[in-house]
Amino acid sequence: MQLAGGGRRGSRRKGYRQMSEINVTPFVDVMLVLLIVFMVTAPLLTVGVPVDLPKTNAPPLTVEKDKEPLYVSVKPDGSIWLQETRVELATLAPKLSAITGANPDTRVLVRGDRTNTYGRMVEVLGAISGAGFKKIGLAAELPGTPPSSKAGGGKPAKATH
Repeated sequence: MQLAGGGRRGSRRKGYRQMSEINVTPFVDVMLVLLIVFMVTAPLLTVGVPVDLPKTNAPPLTVEKDKEPLYVSVKPDGSIWLQETRVELATLAPKLSAITGANPDTRVLVRGDRTNTYGRMVEVLGAISGAGFKKIGLAAELPGTPPSSKAGGGKPAKATH
């Protein structure tokens, strides 16, 4: 015989009820961590050396979408930058070979400021070619496009040989 509302079973049922709400706190925590990761890595994906690229009317090259090229930038003062790291001309070839695993089919785009001397650009191109790289290109901007490199970086609008 049981009393209505009394006893162990009756009090236990009333104390534990199923929750019908979803706990979103872990979801928000994960999303905030992912947001921070993307905010940190997004600037690293662009070429950040500011260079005033010359403009050209040549048609853009077709490039393989899965393989990003290595960028070598030559600033107006003649300094050489591999991706976003300053390098000397003597160490450019060994660093390119180390990054690519000595793969001569890696695409290398040279971004030279329009005020650079012809001699400096030939020195850089010669060093890259002397390291055994076969796919070397010069980066330029299409006429009428805003210079993305002056605003803190960005990939060139086109590349020509």
